[in-house]
Amino acid sequence: MTPDPLQRPNRPQPPATPPVRTTPAGNTAPRRVIPPVGGNQGGGNRGGGNQGGGGGGNQNSRPSPWLYPEREPPTDDTASFVEYLRWMRSLDSPEKDATKVQILQKAEEKAQYQRRLRQLCDRTRAIAGKENTFQVKCPWRIRVGGHRGPENILLPAFDALGMPYIPSATLRGVARTQAIRELMAAEGLRWQEASTRIAPWFGSLDAKGSDRCGKVVFLNAYPLPNKDGLKVDMANNIWKWEGESLPNYGPNPNPFLSLKEPTFLIGLRLVSNCSDASILDQVKAWLVAGLQGGIGSQVNSGYGELIRAGAGKPQDGFFRLEFTLQGQLIHGRQKFTPFHWNDRREEWQMRGQSEAEVRPIAFKSMLRYWFRSFALGVLSPDEVKPWEAQLFGSIDPQQWGWVRVEIADGKVTQKEPLPNRQGQDGACGEQVGTLVLRYSPEAPGNLQQALSSLFKTLTWMMFHLGGVGQGARRPCYERNNAPWYRGSTLYPENTDSFWNLPDTPQEFKQRFQQRLQEFYQAFNKVTELSVNPNSPLEAGLVTDNSWTEAVDSHCRIVVVSGQNKDKPYALDILHQEFHKLEKQRKLDEAKNLCGGTGTPSPIWIADLDEYQVVTVFGATADPRKHYLSLLNQPAQIWPLT
Repeated sequence: MTPDPLQRPNRPQPPATPPVRTTPAGNTAPRRVIPPVGGNQGGGNRGGGNQGGGGGGNQNSRPSPWLYPEREPPTDDTASFVEYLRWMRSLDSPEKDATKVQILQKAEEKAQYQRRLRQLCDRTRAIAGKENTFQVKCPWRIRVGGHRGPENILLPAFDALGMPYIPSATLRGVARTQAIRELMAAEGLRWQEASTRIAPWFGSLDAKGSDRCGKVVFLNAYPLPNKDGLKVDMANNIWKWEGESLPNYGPNPNPFLSLKEPTFLIGLRLVSNCSDASILDQVKAWLVAGLQGGIGSQVNSGYGELIRAGAGKPQDGFFRLEFTLQGQLIHGRQKFTPFHWNDRREEWQMRGQSEAEVRPIAFKSMLRYWFRSFALGVLSPDEVKPWEAQLFGSIDPQQWGWVRVEIADGKVTQKEPLPNRQGQDGACGEQVGTLVLRYSPEAPGNLQQALSSLFKTLTWMMFHLGGVGQGARRPCYERNNAPWYRGSTLYPENTDSFWNLPDTPQEFKQRFQQRLQEFYQAFNKVTELSVNPNSPLEAGLVTDNSWTEAVDSHCRIVVVSGQNKDKPYALDILHQEFHKLEKQRKLDEAKNLCGGTGTPSPIWIADLDEYQVVTVFGATADPRKHYLSLLNQPAQIWPLT
């Protein structure tokens, strides 16, 4: 019976022993013996005895035999490449996510685009003419177009030969949108009116005569052949709404591919029956301005900005702050490490190796988190959700957002010490950069001053409530065992009076409450509401094991100071209480105090040298209420009265 090409074939099973390969002449090729994955990878070997030697390595690592020639399965003519890629990480495989990381890393490491990209860029210069081409540089990352690949792997736009590029239709849309926005701003036109006005440049089906056709040809834009290019990236939607209910915590790392710091060659030319060079110059100006505003996905999170060589960077935005981050740092993707067998759990594991990277989306996520927490204290969830989407953007509903978050000159100045004895005397990890906030094109002009005040005070509170990245809920402190440093401390590198801190906890309490009042005043102007922070709401019921991460009537924010030796005072008291509960075998209470697997800690601590700021969610129930009672003379910041 002839197999149906549309029907998924039976899933091929990798043979228990290496397959016998047949040479083109029909001779049998010798078998290659595959050593089992062995002991030094940390989990022992599975049925391998002492033959495992050094623990395998990438070539022989299980459990993905599809990726290695020694385990190549028999193919089926009715199955497409996509089907085999799906089989490599089937939904019933516990190793599917780790295999996804492995597949993407192989695509990153094996891709050799330089020769082909050189040909494509030469072709662009030949078609457009050298005088009609220019280069644009992406200072960080960009992901344009694309689609979902097998098992929802997010792929950027590729041409028919697999080259990453910016489609010509995208460039035309960027230039056209920029032209419409400039006309709307200059002449007060509506979108449809401005769209009609630009028909002589871009064409329109509703136009008449020669204006029906565009006057400029946009060519596909390819990256210049350099060392930067296709890189594994990561998105992690930790907090998400479920309908109109409160957000739930759940890390969901999703690796995908983007382009890192590429330089694109842009080519334009007039259509064959047009010779007006001014048209080309005007369209090029619109395109340059539009590219500088950012293209592709996640533009408001630092992606997609393209700057023309010699054009200079855009304006500094409405807020700019240099910072230093010390501790566990901000991380991006996890690099694939060989699978190893865990005897205790009886499963294959891939631990991964995190890469530290200064990511603007980490700052945006933290600003979003604190905005939501403060808003939930004065508004119901169904009122908070649309305003969060309006300010920061959202997928459902699709909204761009009014504010863009970027990082300028971000870099790792000190790597985190190795988690072994070699790293015991290593220095604390450190990242630096400049946080830049800009208005997106969607931000209403009449609200920009209020938006500036809202985000300036929100950023001030974020810097004084906790850190950013891994370990953000604890200040950085040194340990006697690996990892040698835990927590995250964020320092504003600014001597402006706005950032100067008072000497005493009581004075800081007044300063923080002043910032809170400024935040809610700006919030009222932006939303045209009349929220009253002096009468906070109850965001949810509080028990010993449940709380809502909201600055509501159950939340307490205090500032304390005290004597300590190895770690900040408030953190030392917290750890003492935690270990006390552990010794008493009260593990649930310990988890409800400091968090645990799948449960974030309800307590944030920020170390400001002379004193600490402690935020406790669900503080009206033990064990959190008892912890607050252990602190020495806390000055209450929240509630305000």
